[in-house]
Amino acid sequence: MPTPRIQSVEALTVQVTPRGNWNFARLTTQNGLVGWGEATHALGFLRASAEDDARIAAAVRSFFPALEGLSPFELERFRQRAWAQAKVGGLLTQTAFSACEQALWDLAGQALGTPVSELLGGRLVDAVPVYANINRATNERSPEGFAANAARAVEEGFRALKAAVFDDFPTGESTPAEREAKAELGIRRLEAMRAAVGPSVDLMVDCHSRFDPELSIEVARRLEPVRLRWYEEPVDPSRVEDTLRIREHIAQPMAGGELFFGREGFLPLLETKAVDVIMPDVKHCGGLFEGKKIAALAETFGVDVSPHNPSGPLSMAASAQLAATLPNCPVLEHAWGEVPWRAELLDPPERFVDGKIVLSDQPGLGHKLVPR
Repeated sequence: MPTPRIQSVEALTVQVTPRGNWNFARLTTQNGLVGWGEATHALGFLRASAEDDARIAAAVRSFFPALEGLSPFELERFRQRAWAQAKVGGLLTQTAFSACEQALWDLAGQALGTPVSELLGGRLVDAVPVYANINRATNERSPEGFAANAARAVEEGFRALKAAVFDDFPTGESTPAEREAKAELGIRRLEAMRAAVGPSVDLMVDCHSRFDPELSIEVARRLEPVRLRWYEEPVDPSRVEDTLRIREHIAQPMAGGELFFGREGFLPLLETKAVDVIMPDVKHCGGLFEGKKIAALAETFGVDVSPHNPSGPLSMAASAQLAATLPNCPVLEHAWGEVPWRAELLDPPERFVDGKIVLSDQPGLGHKLVPR
């Protein structure tokens, strides 16, 4: 069989909800192998945008000159050719680069007939614990709405949950009364979730950098009775001194780093131990190889890794292949309940058992994408 060589790079978008779509990169070789990576971006955040989807598609295609003619096994050559472009191009370009990198791993695994996890050092587990991020599935954003979805996720077997209950906290000009009302609403949402699921289920909160350091500390203290597993990004984690200050003044563990690129992006958080858990995302951090290196760096500093992954099923497949090889990865994120047809996009479908995702034994990322 001739050595596979990259012949084309394409981008696809799957329409999901008004809150966001899923974006993918597809690499095809001259002998018919197809590799997939997920390029779902974080630009819209609370809204889907055709313009943003077009921009990510163009960014994916922009890496064709660095990929054309490469073997899937020339991963480092691609990184050397394209890393500088990704590094200076911002989040969208870094996401496109990361998707193409995932797709190279998918092709390499297929060419060798082995799962990507075996190429990354071998699995430590065959099923990775996950937590259900119920945020995008929760359209009724009252405390009762969050509580109802939390209870449903637990009924499905998940033993850890997360939500972004402060997304409506004002970030522009507002009165102290408005800020207090929104902070109190977020706290009541988490209290309702805790009451709905009982004391044995882990709860986490993503604050999406809505607060300043003072309010971060105040809210964390008011949340102590909820017993959070972690308190995520109350301020932008690139503000390392503020993040460290918050960590030193609260009882809960801190987590963050979901949009950082490369080891150098995470190094300040790790050197200062400003967080207890870092959250590299295979869609943004530089892909699977860089994710492995970031995790090894975190292990050096005694910091856990929980990959950020509130996205589509292909990102879950890639993240699970990586997470299964990491000794310092206690749990992986899952975007729970966003759409009922999610499982139809993969062949074979993703499978969750007792709050864990069971890794596929198929070659590459373990699944074929079946676009709608």
